[in-house]
Amino acid sequence: MSSYKQELSHLIKLSWPILIAQIAMTTMGFIDTVMAGKVSATDMAAVAVASSFWIPAILLLQGLIMAVTPIVSHLNGGKKRKQIPFSLMQALWLALILSALLMLALYYSPWVLFWMDVEPELARLTKGYLHAVIWGIPPFALYLVLRSLCDGLSRTVPSMIIGFVGLAVNIPANYIFIFGKFGMPALGGIGCGVATALVYLAMGLAMLAYVLLDAEFKPLHPFRRLIKPNVKQMKRLFKLGFPVAAATFFEVTLFTVVALLLAPMGSLVVSSHQIAINYSSMVFMIPLSIGIAASIRVGHSLGERKPEQAKTAANTAILFGLAIAVVTATFSYVFRQQIAGFYTDEVAVIELAISLLVLACVYQFSDTIQVIIAGILRGYKDTQVIFYITLVSFWLIGLPLGYSLASGLTLGPISLPTLGAQGYWIGFIAGLTSAAILLSIRLAYNYRQSAKLVATTKALSQAEQL
Repeated sequence: MSSYKQELSHLIKLSWPILIAQIAMTTMGFIDTVMAGKVSATDMAAVAVASSFWIPAILLLQGLIMAVTPIVSHLNGGKKRKQIPFSLMQALWLALILSALLMLALYYSPWVLFWMDVEPELARLTKGYLHAVIWGIPPFALYLVLRSLCDGLSRTVPSMIIGFVGLAVNIPANYIFIFGKFGMPALGGIGCGVATALVYLAMGLAMLAYVLLDAEFKPLHPFRRLIKPNVKQMKRLFKLGFPVAAATFFEVTLFTVVALLLAPMGSLVVSSHQIAINYSSMVFMIPLSIGIAASIRVGHSLGERKPEQAKTAANTAILFGLAIAVVTATFSYVFRQQIAGFYTDEVAVIELAISLLVLACVYQFSDTIQVIIAGILRGYKDTQVIFYITLVSFWLIGLPLGYSLASGLTLGPISLPTLGAQGYWIGFIAGLTSAAILLSIRLAYNYRQSAKLVATTKALSQAEQL
């Protein structure tokens, strides 16, 4: 029991700064939308449309670089800190290459809007936003790599502090470039793109300054000498990070597709769905932060060659996450009317949103389990399976079931009820529950493999003594 208490203390210490950093990043997007909306509905729409291109690209970058955290934690736990600069520099080379590709893709992505016959002014503003914001990709990549170094060394507070640095830059930068203050041109929604690029530049430089100036990082940062690209190590990083990035991409695009499928049902349905999704996304930050912390603890324990400690850390994270889910689900159910009323005054929207928030209470449990176990598997460096499980659970189980229930399909003698938005949310629950079960099975497999490794090591050690 004492080991579980000790792991719980570690998890809380690691996860709360990560949670606050996630909240700070989300708040920036909220501020962009609100401030652009003060100019016009078209400017606000341009920010939203540009985000549909921008956010998946950033999540792809972030997912790939997340592989650095368990690598650093393994090396740190295994007393192999001298190898960290090499691994970190290869991550920087990989991030630089990926940044260039993403910048190129986003630069030309607005052509899609012209093919879709989008309103010219909306297309112009979206294009301007994307052409401005792409310059923030390289410094943001630098921030992500150095943040992974800090997280892998169990130093999660710097990312929290620098998240607030970004927030402090975001508000005045938006004010200056959206509304044209201090001699700058009034760019409207495009100004949000300029401000976001400046935010990422500030965050990258702040994290670089922290790593360079902190005495503990002096022997670990990779900038003391030129470390050339190593294709083999970069491939290893890509192989480890890509499944995580792809899994995140599948999850994000699932919700995007459902929003598009709901559009023909009318603004009332879309608005209610958006309320439930927005609220659930904020709650999701809690288990996501616990999952990242669990990845760090499991990686560190495995680096120390303590698989039982890694198992204790993993189980503690799951139990802690479920305990938090009980609290958040209870809060969501009790205050469902107030939550819906916070977003809108329209009675019809509130009533439908309430029914979706009730389903969100169930959703939170399976979502908590799957995201925390995904983090644990990253700690075990077992990421390939996350890709396949996410694909099957979300796209082959959740979406088809949701579509069938939403539209009331007839399958031979069976006629399904037409549930509308609720049908898609039942599909979400089914998909997330499937992911939680399959990931749990995979985690149990990792437990068994670790136990076998320990038994083999002990047997060899005893044989050597004889």
